[in-house]
Amino acid sequence: MGLLSFIKDVGEKLFGASEAQAASVDELKKELDKHGLSADGLNIQVDGDKVTVTGEAASTEEAEKITLALGNTVGVASVDNQLTAKQAAPEAQMYTVKKGDNLWKIAEAHYGAGQGAKHTVIFEANKPMLTHPDKIYPGQVLRIPPLN
Repeated sequence: MGLLSFIKDVGEKLFGASEAQAASVDELKKELDKHGLSADGLNIQVDGDKVTVTGEAASTEEAEKITLALGNTVGVASVDNQLTAKQAAPEAQMYTVKKGDNLWKIAEAHYGAGQGAKHTVIFEANKPMLTHPDKIYPGQVLRIPPLN
C-alpha cells in the first residue's frame, strides 16, 4: 500500500497527540483495539507526525483499515503501510472527504452517475471506524472498495 497522507489537525484525539506529533505507540495500539483491529504481531513506529506499520494483517481490507485507524487521528500526517496480507485482494482507493461531501455524493463520483445507492458499500467498507453514514468529516480518509 505504501505511504498515505492525512490531514494531521483532524481526526480522533488521542492522549499525548498534538497537531505537531502523533500519539505514542501504546495509544495508537489502543485505537486499533477500540476498532476491533488486532495489533498483535504489528510493529508500529512513530517519528514525529509519521507512523510506520509493518507486519502481517489477515487481509488487504484489514491492512487498509489499520492504516486508516492510525492515520485518522490528530497529529498523523502520513502512514507508511508496509503490511503484508495473508489474503491478498485488490486494494481500495482512498478518498479524503471534502466540505459538503456525503457518502451518496462520494459513491456517485467513484462508481458513476446513478450509483449513489452504492454509498452503503462505502459505509460497510469503513466500519467500524464509521458508526453512521452521516458521520463523516472534512479531512477524514475513507476506503472506496472496487465494486464486484
